[in-house]
Amino acid sequence: MTIVLFPGTFDPIHYGHINIAKRAANLFDEVYVAVYAKEQRNILFSPQERLALVQEAFIDYKSIHVIGYTGLTVKVAKKVGAQAIVRGLRVFSDFEYEFRMALANNRLEPSIDVIALITNEEHTFLSSTTVREVAALGGDVSSFVPPHVEAALKSRFNVLGEEQDIVPLTSLRD
Repeated sequence: MTIVLFPGTFDPIHYGHINIAKRAANLFDEVYVAVYAKEQRNILFSPQERLALVQEAFIDYKSIHVIGYTGLTVKVAKKVGAQAIVRGLRVFSDFEYEFRMALANNRLEPSIDVIALITNEEHTFLSSTTVREVAALGGDVSSFVPPHVEAALKSRFNVLGEEQDIVPLTSLRD
């Protein structure tokens, strides 16, 4: 049985993440979507909220399991019995970052490989940062995220109001 780990912060999960996880599920027997659950600055949703959003996204997929974790990703991969870590690549800059991380993870745990899946073309622009910024500005994110995530974003920004400082508004408001 081939088990892989797909780790991330997922703040929030979006259709690019979901696409990578589903494609991994078509290639491997079991996929663990691992939500980094340590409290961090500038994170919109708590670890528990992110876990719940990710769990709902994969509720109908028997071979996709959602877990929370802290600490080293390779240690979690080893704990769940994963042979590899799956990562998604959108643009060239992703490759450079993922390449460095793969080398570091290989140094820490040589038995865990890294497998990179190229994102589908329609998701190349999509990042959690973009989703948060569009939602913070009241934009339509319905083509970026599932309906339950869109509702959570609207609710969060209604509570935070226009004076929120979690999401830096840098590029989309001009």
